[in-house]
Amino acid sequence: MRRLLHALILGLLGAGIVHIVVLLLVPEFSERDAWSRLAMASDLYKMARLDAEAGGAPVVKSVDPMFYAAACRFNLADGLVRIRAPGDVPFWSASVYDRSGHNIYSFNDHNANSEKLDAVVLTPAQMIDVRRDLPEELQGAIFVEAPIEEGILVVRAFVPDDSWKPIVSRFLEQSACELQDY
Repeated sequence: MRRLLHALILGLLGAGIVHIVVLLLVPEFSERDAWSRLAMASDLYKMARLDAEAGGAPVVKSVDPMFYAAACRFNLADGLVRIRAPGDVPFWSASVYDRSGHNIYSFNDHNANSEKLDAVVLTPAQMIDVRRDLPEELQGAIFVEAPIEEGILVVRAFVPDDSWKPIVSRFLEQSACELQDY
């Protein structure tokens, strides 16, 4: 009986220590999320390369070396956000994430209106206003209605071989994340 009591006390003490250590580490890990890393790399509405190919350490580690990526943070309280990228690459995809990293919407060049990336991210209330009088320059854009205030847009482009690296890099470097007044 004494051994059982001793084992229970040691188990509870060990579990308590583990829980205290985890609680003390929460602030350290919470500052290393994608939003915080992007905030250190660039301002709102500025594209930042996520891969190490751009020079330096990657902002967010990529799981696929055949894709290069760039991202921008946005705040829909400021207005609509338009994402554009010129050029032709073998394949591109774009994803909208909320600040916590949950995927809100994804699309790619196969379900876009053209092979060019042209998308607008907006809230449901902003979408109602835009539908009333759609500006001419937004006619071909993909509209992403997101029930969020702050978010991240990630653009990924496929690099089939080394000859495509400069083309895909140029595609991401020329991509723009712009605040649109409407």
